Amino acid sequence: MIRIIAGKYKKRKLASVPGRSTRPTTDYNREMIFSTYQDFEGKRVLDLFAGTGALGLEALSRGAVWVDFVEFASPAIATLLGNIQLIGCGEDCHLYRKKVDSYLKTCTQKYDIIFLDPPYDKSLVNPTLQSIFEQDILKPDGVIIVEHSRDETIKAELKDKIIQHKSSKACGFTWLQK
Repeated sequence: MIRIIAGKYKKRKLASVPGRSTRPTTDYNREMIFSTYQDFEGKRVLDLFAGTGALGLEALSRGAVWVDFVEFASPAIATLLGNIQLIGCGEDCHLYRKKVDSYLKTCTQKYDIIFLDPPYDKSLVNPTLQSIFEQDILKPDGVIIVEHSRDETIKAELKDKIIQHKSSKACGFTWLQK
C-alpha cells in the first residue's frame, strides 16, 4: 500500500501499478526524501518516470503549486490518472504521456524541483541528468532528487553538482543543484 505521508492529503491511500513492471518508492524511502528536502511551498515540480505519481502527489500535499508528471507505460498512466482523481488535485497538475527523453528535448518550462526515479539498471540516470542540464529546465536555486540503484553512480562531470547523497539497502538517493 502506498499512502501520502504528510500535508493536506495526509493518509490518503494511492493505487499501485498492477504487476511488477513499476517499482514504487516505499513509504520509508519517501519519508527519507521528504525529511531531507522540505521546501515545497509554492514550488513547480517535475516528476519524471512518474509511475504511481507518489512523489509528485506528496509534493502537492506539502504545498507545491504545480506538478508535471511524465510517464509512458500505459498501466502506470492509468494508475496515475486514478490517483490524481482519488486525491482530487487534477487542477494542480498535468500528465504528459511521453518518453522522458522526448519530453526533455521539447520542454520549455523551468522547475524548482525535479524528481528522477527511472527503472533500475537501465542506465537512464546519467543521460537524463545530462538532458536536464543541457535543456536548462532547473531554476537557479532548484534541486533534482534522484532515486537510483546502488550500483548506478552519477558521472564524474556531474559530481560538483551533488549537494547530498544517502543510501538504503537497495538504492541510493542523490540531490543535485545547478
